[in-house]
Amino acid sequence: MPLYPADLPFRIGTTSYIIPDDILPNAHYLAGKVQDIQLVLFELDSDQCNIPNASQVAELNQLALKFDLTYTVHLPLDLRLAANPGEASISLQKARRVIEATRDLSPQAYIVHMDGKEERSSGDIKILKAWREQAVASLQQTAGFLEGNIKKLAVENLEGYPVDFNDSVICQSGCSRCIDIGHLWLDGQDPLKFFPGRIDQTSVMHIHGIQERDHKSLMHIPKENLDTVFRSLLENNFTGVVTLEVFSEDDLRTSLQAITDSIQRIRG
Repeated sequence: MPLYPADLPFRIGTTSYIIPDDILPNAHYLAGKVQDIQLVLFELDSDQCNIPNASQVAELNQLALKFDLTYTVHLPLDLRLAANPGEASISLQKARRVIEATRDLSPQAYIVHMDGKEERSSGDIKILKAWREQAVASLQQTAGFLEGNIKKLAVENLEGYPVDFNDSVICQSGCSRCIDIGHLWLDGQDPLKFFPGRIDQTSVMHIHGIQERDHKSLMHIPKENLDTVFRSLLENNFTGVVTLEVFSEDDLRTSLQAITDSIQRIRG
């Protein structure tokens, strides 16, 4: 049985690495416990590549039907879609491989990082303009692998970047947004100041606690901070996916309990 209120407008999800095993055993473990599983895919060129094959996708779909389960897909972290055209072209082909392999799962969204480590601190307008143009072009090309459904691509805000770094790329490309609340907390930002003008573009929220590092249980987040976020999600009638981006059974269990307790406090 789920460990959170059943009448929330958004779907509660977590990652495909809660138990120390591959995607399929994790999906079996999580089925019935959460409503969405974010498939975390590793670098395609390494021996850790874990793109599901056709039989695994079929089994994931069986679980989805049986448990009213959906999936999101986190594209590999080594993609550099906003790099120079040659490097971006290689990343586009990797994105295509992942999308084609997971298409039959009808993912809620494909989460993508737009790497701009060199550009984020640049004061050169020409450099930033070139980065944004390449980012928009790559997102639109990636959407071609999704039959033009660019809203399926959700660009995530990253820690250490200006809060508005992706805004123009998201608006110009027409893609959706993944708001990572944990990254905002890690950077000392107030999520409620980030939501206006952005939450309506958002299909997925990532949330996780911070204890020495991020991606830990929500039990480490002050109750008032957690309540403020979930109150806003309810008031804005957010209907996407809220992914607990944690990676252990204990962090998942205590995070789900923290959400339940927060919703109870909010509803009185």
